[in-house]
Amino acid sequence: MQENEESQQRGESAPASATHAPGQRPRHERWLLASAVAATVSFIAAIGPGFAMATGDDHSIQRWVQPLPLPEPDAEIAASASEEAGAIAAEIPAAVEWRTVEIKPGQTMGAVFASLSLPGATLHRLLERPGLREPLTRVRAGARFDFRIDSAGELAGLRFERDETSIATVLIEGDTIREEITQRDIQHRVNLAHGTIEGSLVGAAGKVGIGYGTVLEMAKVFGYDIDFSQDLRVGDTFSVVYEEIYRDGERLRSGDILAASFMNQGKPYHAFRYTFADGRTEYFDLEGRPMKKSFLRIPVEFTRISSLFTTARRHPVLGTMRAHKGVDYAARTGTPIMAAGEGRISFAGWQNGYGRTVIVDHGRGYTTLYGHMSRLGGYAKGARVRQGDIIGYVGSSGLATGPHLHYEFRINGAHRDPLKVTLPKPEPLPRSELARFQAQTAPLLAKLELLEGKQRYAAN
Repeated sequence: MQENEESQQRGESAPASATHAPGQRPRHERWLLASAVAATVSFIAAIGPGFAMATGDDHSIQRWVQPLPLPEPDAEIAASASEEAGAIAAEIPAAVEWRTVEIKPGQTMGAVFASLSLPGATLHRLLERPGLREPLTRVRAGARFDFRIDSAGELAGLRFERDETSIATVLIEGDTIREEITQRDIQHRVNLAHGTIEGSLVGAAGKVGIGYGTVLEMAKVFGYDIDFSQDLRVGDTFSVVYEEIYRDGERLRSGDILAASFMNQGKPYHAFRYTFADGRTEYFDLEGRPMKKSFLRIPVEFTRISSLFTTARRHPVLGTMRAHKGVDYAARTGTPIMAAGEGRISFAGWQNGYGRTVIVDHGRGYTTLYGHMSRLGGYAKGARVRQGDIIGYVGSSGLATGPHLHYEFRINGAHRDPLKVTLPKPEPLPRSELARFQAQTAPLLAKLELLEGKQRYAAN
């Protein structure tokens, strides 16, 4: 009993290390587990950066280069290779150089050749070839020529713009001259525009993207019916269907007006470009009557009136009151003066206070006078002129205070106001041609009506 009691007493002291509640580990096991986890984490932390560097950075990869001895070159093989390289180089054509020369005012092609140290004999060879003499002798300032010069300084080729649709390339190979023509891409783009006069026609047209060339053409087309120097009013409107010419995707110049309408002081005017079967083109109104009348209202392009037709005016030079029997158009010196109508030159020279003067006899009792010219045109007395021909240039010769054109219109010797005289209406197209005209211009009329309708809709 005593032994059992002693053993029980000894057993009671053991449970602190040998017995534990369910789900609990002995204390020394927990310490061992924590130590193992800590050691593992420390090991991973130590090798982690190195592992990342080894896998993500190529520079950590070590490379070894093992030098290998090369055999000595064979002398015969080297000599043969050198000969082959020389033969190949001899077969390669000599390098050439393209140089662009822009023609200066007054410069000739002979002077250009001299500036490039090219012999004149080469130029003479080119001039003897049919088709090259005119473009090489009639050069204009600003034109560009490309010269292909070989390493020996000889002309190997010449390239220039033959016209707006083609480029000519002349190749010189020994005694042979060969010419190649390259066609350029020309596009005719149709534009539509509508404008309202607020100050000037040029300003109104510019606001809607119409170029100056198209404005001048529109002034010519309607110039027989509208005096653009004094008839325009604020609020006048115009609609235009016109072409613009593009070359290689870039705008080259203004094209033709295909159709146009103009509302001037509440009165509508229409013009349509019509092409006849033989290729001729003219402008006609809605009724098929030519826009071109027997006489131009204004014989100078786009100017202003400095003095009107009147029976009493103080002369700016003499200071006396006298009738002014014509209309004065102020313009820059040198502005071209056109014949107002077809006729014959009856006088060309100096005439008292008029200075340098031209008088045109149009027949049927009609004559026109053009005074104060700076110089005369290329027509002498008795020469025939057509409407629009240049017969002189604006100046201030004679009794004049500044450059302008003095223009008179006479019927059977009596002076008439050029701005108010009634001009006879031209005959319309014959019936056979009128039907073709209406068919050709119907789509253009539809475009004008569309433009005008859109503007009316926008205004409302």
